[in-house]
Amino acid sequence: MTSVISLLTDYGLEDGYIAACHGVIVGISPESRIIDVCHLVPPGDVRRGAAILAQTIAYLPPGVHVAVVDPGVGGARRAVAVEAGEHVFLGPDNGLLSWAINASGGARAAYELSNGDLFLKPVSPTFHGRDLFAPVAAHLAIGRRPAELGPEIPLGRLVSLPAPTSTVQEGYAEGEVLSIDRYGNAQLSIGSGDLVSLGITPGDTLVVWLGRRRLSVPFRETFTAVPPGDVVAFTDSAGLVALGVNAGDASQRLGLPPGAHVRLSLGSRHM
Repeated sequence: MTSVISLLTDYGLEDGYIAACHGVIVGISPESRIIDVCHLVPPGDVRRGAAILAQTIAYLPPGVHVAVVDPGVGGARRAVAVEAGEHVFLGPDNGLLSWAINASGGARAAYELSNGDLFLKPVSPTFHGRDLFAPVAAHLAIGRRPAELGPEIPLGRLVSLPAPTSTVQEGYAEGEVLSIDRYGNAQLSIGSGDLVSLGITPGDTLVVWLGRRRLSVPFRETFTAVPPGDVVAFTDSAGLVALGVNAGDASQRLGLPPGAHVRLSLGSRHM
């Protein structure tokens, strides 16, 4: 097993939670290389955490990937390890891991974390990141096998988040707001390839339907292609269409929460 361990949480940076997790890992596996994916997931926002992990995993080396956005910590939800591709994912069985597992080729085995010999003692009922997931990740990094973590779970019993919806009809693409980043950009479930299939390219103007609202929005390659304060559509670094505001917050401007329905079509062609 590789010694790379990544961490994604909603713990924030104001407290010592992340340092404690790092310390537990290094105490067991001093050679581990830790990659902090994100610790600013909005508290309890499983969907946002799932999107970040899924869109990052292709750029992470093979390893153990710990994700903890866990509003059900201490309750009935299971703690799991899932093998997918060259990775082992550790986290609560609440759907958080599901999109990254799919992006890694799908799960091939899953285990419930129940081997208490691998946990930090005593286990806090409210800090499984430190006392359960971090030490288990470290033990995997030094050679323990996933099958040693606990009983195998049928793959069909893992909790999965519903896949983001996206469809292309004659003349338009429909989808939803997948997530909102810290800049207020609204990432859509509509891929850039969906627009290409409609003959829409950068330089064109999009008709954007947000419920009953109809907007004309320029489709450009970058924010700076429009004046400060203007709304712009662009393809983001994940290859998905996003709505942003140059030097502003599109989510607040447009009132777009995650899950909001969006329809895009060609407005006018650039010359």
